[in-house]
Amino acid sequence: MERPVISFLTDFGPDSAAAICRGVMLSIARDAQIVDISHSVRKYAIADGAYLLSIALPWMPVGVHVAVVDPGVGTARRPIAIRTTRGDVLIGPDNGLLVSPADALGGIAEVRVIENRALMLPETSSTFHGRDIFAPVAANLAIGGRWVDVGPAVDPSSLVRLGVAEPVARDGGLDSAVLYVDSFGNLRLAGVPDDLHRAIGELTPRRELEVEFGADNGTGAFRERTQWARTFGDIPLGAPLVYEDSFGHLAYADNQGNVAARLKVATGRPVRIRPL
Repeated sequence: MERPVISFLTDFGPDSAAAICRGVMLSIARDAQIVDISHSVRKYAIADGAYLLSIALPWMPVGVHVAVVDPGVGTARRPIAIRTTRGDVLIGPDNGLLVSPADALGGIAEVRVIENRALMLPETSSTFHGRDIFAPVAANLAIGGRWVDVGPAVDPSSLVRLGVAEPVARDGGLDSAVLYVDSFGNLRLAGVPDDLHRAIGELTPRRELEVEFGADNGTGAFRERTQWARTFGDIPLGAPLVYEDSFGHLAYADNQGNVAARLKVATGRPVRIRPL
């Protein structure tokens, strides 16, 4: 039997919480291979966690995936398990964190609310469901626990879903938004190069563009000139570029710089790209 794979993402940071959860999993599934996707998700940033899961999980082996970005822990929000059409199981809170990652794995096949206390730790706290509920349930499923024993099935349409910006072509440009700011300060945008191509025409190297950042949280709109480039090294050091990132999405960056810090731009900021 192959060793089970459990991937793990949280906003727990460098404290011991993530290690404690891994210890719980390994106490139940001693041969499990635990892959840490990230524990540095911005605190309480559910959309950031969903984005990171969506880009990471398609590269993982079929397995059990635990995610805990859970500002509503201990409230009426449901603990859930999602089975995907690819065969994976996603474990975490019903707060929008798991839906787009499940879609990235082929879509939702079935959803169950986690209610079987036999799969949890004997005592559960109101503030650490990662340790007490999600980790032990994931480990039990990884070693062959029955899916139907997790809890009652529920309608997937009842899940909490996050509002995600979609690219819109209009008036010779593309409306987008900042979906995620990575650790380099690069801005990951809504849409793919084909969306931009349909909006403005052929994306030739060094084609000049204008990027407009819309007004947001009391900050006015502003624009800057940039260009389309294949990769960072194709433009001068420090210059901005619009490019296709390694996951096939649109992105905006400064070559060897932190564009998010320079422009003071955060997740959710509206963006419009047009030709010059």
